[in-house]
Amino acid sequence: MAPIPTTRLPAGEAVPILGQGTWHMAERPRRRQQEIDALRTGLDLGLTLIDTAEMYADGGAEELVAEAIAGRRDEVFLVTKVLPSHATRRGTVAACERSLRRLRTDRIDLYLLHWREDTPLAQTLEGFTTLSRAGKIRYWGVSNFDVADMEELVGLPGGAGVATDQVLYNLTRRGIEHDLLPWCRQRQIPVMAYSPIEEGRLVRRRPLKPIASRHDATPGQVALAWLLRQDGVIAVPKAGTPEHVGENRAAVDLRLTKQDLADLDRAFPRPAEPVPLEVI
Repeated sequence: MAPIPTTRLPAGEAVPILGQGTWHMAERPRRRQQEIDALRTGLDLGLTLIDTAEMYADGGAEELVAEAIAGRRDEVFLVTKVLPSHATRRGTVAACERSLRRLRTDRIDLYLLHWREDTPLAQTLEGFTTLSRAGKIRYWGVSNFDVADMEELVGLPGGAGVATDQVLYNLTRRGIEHDLLPWCRQRQIPVMAYSPIEEGRLVRRRPLKPIASRHDATPGQVALAWLLRQDGVIAVPKAGTPEHVGENRAAVDLRLTKQDLADLDRAFPRPAEPVPLEVI
């Protein structure tokens, strides 16, 4: 099996273009071991980027990730997020300390502001700077930021250090192709696509089925392959079983043809004009 392709953060570090999401993990105790097994299977298959957040299951997802990566921390590029309600200078530091304890690690590879509320971005940046200097986070970024937010961010002292913007992006949510995606590409800031299969709803969309059949693949693999073919895009689908993780991994090797892409454009056209950033 060939290694998973990588893209580079602005600082130059290579990260896999396909990772593992954890939204809705750790919410049902009976599924806990299966979810841990899924994350471990992903590591075995090269899906070493794991994305979580303090919000997910009220910290339970971070604790589940800690169990899954026990003894394998150095293999993992670990991403977690601070809630906007905690994102003051001191609050960001305190929230990170709590995440570190739940994750049972001494550093977070990429720490994101989960979304934006009323706290001035300058305060959050001060928190990120404090954490970076202490070696508790290696990189920082944002989530659910549109172009105007990104412009404001990079105009602040230290704001140009942003490493990624994690946003909703999939075949049915293509608005970022007008402005945000080109803006990030111009600055070599990867976009991290959450809900790349629209929380599973895309697998039921009829136009994906004939394309999947042509490749002996699944609709979900087609939806992932459509994202993964693009420069500077990282996808972080959640898979709760080892089998689903294996299916996602196989999407890396799926090569869509020009005809496939034309069919997908017809079935899932991008908006005719820019639209506000969508969120789930």
